[in-house]
Amino acid sequence: MTVETRGRQRQGTEARRKPQRTCIACRQTRAKHELVRVVRSISGVVSVDGTGKLSGRGAYLCANDKCLERGLRGPYLENRLLIGTPLSSEERNRIHQEAQTVIESRRGGEVTSS
Repeated sequence: MTVETRGRQRQGTEARRKPQRTCIACRQTRAKHELVRVVRSISGVVSVDGTGKLSGRGAYLCANDKCLERGLRGPYLENRLLIGTPLSSEERNRIHQEAQTVIESRRGGEVTSS
């Protein structure tokens, strides 16, 4: 079975490509759904995007403690999100907690440290 998509023909049995993103801490490329997205909204609020669809400037981190801590510890997040001032320790802790909550919900309540 052949499917026509925007002028291209594709076999119906082919697997669709999955979007790839790079972790800002370890620089590994992974499937988008395997990473946690941190986003700076237009209003300047930095938060974790559990859906991956919020509008704003985004950065991706692996869903493990090592990358979360490294990404939140250094200037990686501020540089990627184009934030002029460093995040406070309270903001970093809040983002870490939000990321852990997203990871827990994806894994069905199981959180592991890698």
